[in-house]
Amino acid sequence: MTLEALTARQRAFSEARAWGPFHTPKNLVMALTGEVGELTELFQWLTPTEAESATADPATRARVEDELADVLLYLVRLADVLNVDLLAAANAKIDRNEHRFPTDIGKAALEK
Repeated sequence: MTLEALTARQRAFSEARAWGPFHTPKNLVMALTGEVGELTELFQWLTPTEAESATADPATRARVEDELADVLLYLVRLADVLNVDLLAAANAKIDRNEHRFPTDIGKAALEK
């Protein structure tokens, strides 16, 4: 599935339920923040090693996948409401980051 198809499916889901009046940018950002918080909760007290292997447990994996999906769906809906092309915005951000963080900076930090 493409991002465009996911956006269209999420839009249709919202429209079928007449949620448009509630899907204001403010409300969507707040909902997105809540879902990120729920994802954070799954990792909050894990060590780095435990966090890396958290999805090895099927029950934890299912919870992580649900929360990641919630985050993605709210982000996609927010971008749709604001008429933001997420892929273009993400690529532009990576372009800016390539200039801000040249590859030699990371290599130098690792060598210290």
